[in-house]
Order: sequence, then structure tokens, then C-alpha cells
Amino acid sequence: MKSNDQWSSRFGFILASAGSAIGLGALWKFPYMAGTNGGGAFFLVFLLFTFAVGAPMLLAEFVVGRHSQQNAVSSYESISGNPKWKWLGYLGVTASFIILSFYSVIGGWVITYLLRSFSGSLTGLSNSRYAELFGEIIGSPSTSLLTQAAFLAITIAIVQFGVQKGIEKASRYMMPALFVLFIVLVARSLSLDGAMEGVAFFLQPDLTKLTAEGVLDALGQSFFALSVGISLMVTYSSYLDKSADLTGSVISVVSLNVFISFLAGLAIFPAVFAFGFEPSGGAGLIFTVLPAVFNQMAFGGLFFTIFMALLLFATLTSAFSLMEIIVSTVTRGKGNRKKVAWIAGFFVFLLGIPSALSFGTLADVSIFGRTIFDAMDFLASNVLMPVGALFISIFVSRKMKRDILSSEVMMSSKIGRVIFPIWYILIRYIVPAAIVIVLITSLLAY
Repeated sequence: MKSNDQWSSRFGFILASAGSAIGLGALWKFPYMAGTNGGGAFFLVFLLFTFAVGAPMLLAEFVVGRHSQQNAVSSYESISGNPKWKWLGYLGVTASFIILSFYSVIGGWVITYLLRSFSGSLTGLSNSRYAELFGEIIGSPSTSLLTQAAFLAITIAIVQFGVQKGIEKASRYMMPALFVLFIVLVARSLSLDGAMEGVAFFLQPDLTKLTAEGVLDALGQSFFALSVGISLMVTYSSYLDKSADLTGSVISVVSLNVFISFLAGLAIFPAVFAFGFEPSGGAGLIFTVLPAVFNQMAFGGLFFTIFMALLLFATLTSAFSLMEIIVSTVTRGKGNRKKVAWIAGFFVFLLGIPSALSFGTLADVSIFGRTIFDAMDFLASNVLMPVGALFISIFVSRKMKRDILSSEVMMSSKIGRVIFPIWYILIRYIVPAAIVIVLITSLLAY
């Protein structure tokens, strides 16, 4: 394996993995999911799924990737010796294509708002005007497609240089910047009069507000937030040194993800409640409610620009991993990475066009009562990711020998010796059962 196809250090791997995990999952999706599902109740169930299901799944993907040292498709086939298992890898690649197609649309919105915020054109508008403006932006075919293409171009420009010189190098700058900007934003939000009402909404669970759909959303969010279920982390860990501590890496990535989700709640809900807005703003929460909130703060334009820059960093680090699984599967370490990255990006753009137009030209088109954008999101987050996670848990616990699993989990890790028996029970029994129960419940609910 070429040096540029490996992480230069475990720290670089953790930053890139955390960046993949954090992304829009923590900054865009988590706040509006929590806002529409009871705040603290959703956060509590999300934490439960993250530690009981998401974290074991993350370690399982790390084990598969590091043990095989191959891309997502080849990993399952080489370990099992059965070519049928390669379809589990293809499921991940397909899901990544779908996610990146609508993810890049949101990335385009972020770019639009960052540019408008930087220019000052978002300052001084009425509250109703912010909602109207968002509708105009997402309803404009030219704006949506142009910014979607710009976001994908930035993603490809980084991924084409490989793991070490591209993804890792970018993550080393973006992730520390993300944390610094977030701390500044949280401090400002908590300093507002009436902020504690938002803190109570976020941290005091009211389980009566949580529905079966909300529980499914929490499970989907735990997968989406940790980038598990579609073999992204199989790909990332395949570039990891054979002696690296996988257990410690999982603890670091999960901790960073939960911390960022926690900060996201503290940055958004106190400000929303302080100015009398509703937290259940849906997917447009950060584009319709937050601009209005920041508009009423001292130096609000500056802080909203900071938030948009933070959101763009996080969005890109997730997009890197989604693009990488596609590129690595096609090149298999031998093809022309740059050429493949640009061609793959072009096809992702084409797939994303219906999502980009689903709030404008194709607004009247629905799939099972959902816009094309929402249908793609639901298919990926609530179907493909849980199904992928189910089969990955079955593969790891049923197709890999226990002594191989224990060796991978305990490698260079003292805590791995303590965690392995617990993890093995979770991944073999609890995780599959939890996924099946929630999937059945969701089908009955819908």
C-alpha cells in the first residue's frame, strides 16, 4: 500500500473519522431532529443508541477494515471467502452515492448562506423574510445546482490527493477550527437572557413527546452521526497501521461526536428560546430560524458567519468519507485516483439534481408523500444504514472467528481487554435485535 494511502498517524485517523462522523449529522440534522422530537427525550434516546448500538457498530467496521486492509467491497469477500458478501460493500457504496447526492445539495445551501452572511446581506431582515429567503434559495434551480456543483468540486479537489495528502491534511486544519468556533458560539448563546429555557428543553427529557417515529429517527441519527452502517469506516480503517489501538480510536471518535452534538444543542436551543422562536423548525431550522435569532444579537452577523463557516467545515469532512468509499472501491488502490474522483463526482451530481430541484421545479413530485429530497434522506438514513448495520453486525459476529476479533480489539489496548467481552455480546445479540425491533416498529408506524 502506498504511503499516501495510509494515515500518517492514529491522531490523523481519529480526526478524519471524527470529521466524517460529526458533519451535518451533528450540526444540521441533530438539532432539528431533537427540536421536532421533544428535545431532551430525543437526546436521551440518541445517547442510548449511540453507546449501545452505534459505538459497537463503529468498532465492528474498524475491525473489518483494519483486518482486511482492503476497500469496503473486497473486505467482506476476502474475510469470508464467499463472493456473495461483497454485496454488503456495494450496499455501502450505493448508500454513499445517495447520501452524497442530497448531502451536496445541503452543502450548496451552506455555501450560499456563508457568502450572503459574509457580504452582510442577511443582516437587518424581518423574521418572515428569512423564511421567504430560504424558500427562494432552495427553489431556485440555478442557485441550487451551481452551489451543489461547487460543494462537490471542493470535495473532489481534496479527495483526489489521497488519504494522507488530501483528507488527513484538510482534517488537521478543519477539525481544530471547528472546535474553537463552536466554543465561541456556545459561549455567546448561553450569555443571552432567557437562554436557560432552551437549556432545559434540550437537557430535561420529556418522554411523552417521543413517538415511535422519533425512536426510529434517533436510531437513524446514531448511525448517521457516526457514519456507520454503510462501510465508510471499513474504508477509513483499512488505511490504518496494523498495530493501532482500535478501541481507543472508537472511544475518541464517539466522545468527540457526542460532545459536538451536545455543543450543537447548547449553541442553538438557548438562542432559539431566548428570542421566542419555535425549536421545531424542521430541516430548515438553521437556515430560517437561526439567521433571525442571530439578527437580534449584538454582533449577530459575525456570529452567524462563524456558524456557517463551522457548518461548511463539518459538512466537507463528512463528504470526504462519502467520496472516498466510492473512489477506493473503483480504483482498488491501482487506478487513476484523480480521474475516478472527478468522474464519480459528476455522477453524484447527476443523481443529486432531482433532490436539488425538489423544492422548486420538482416540488410537485412526491414519493410516498415525501419530496424527492426527503425520500432520499429517509431511504439512506432510516433504511439502508440500519439494514447495512444489521448485516455488518451479523457478518462480524458470525463470519469472523472470535480469536481474530479479540486480537483486533485488544491490539495495543489495555481497555480493549475489558471491553471485548461486552462488545462481543452487544454485536452478536443486542445490536441485531435492537435494529430489527426498531425497523419492524417503524414499518408498523408508517
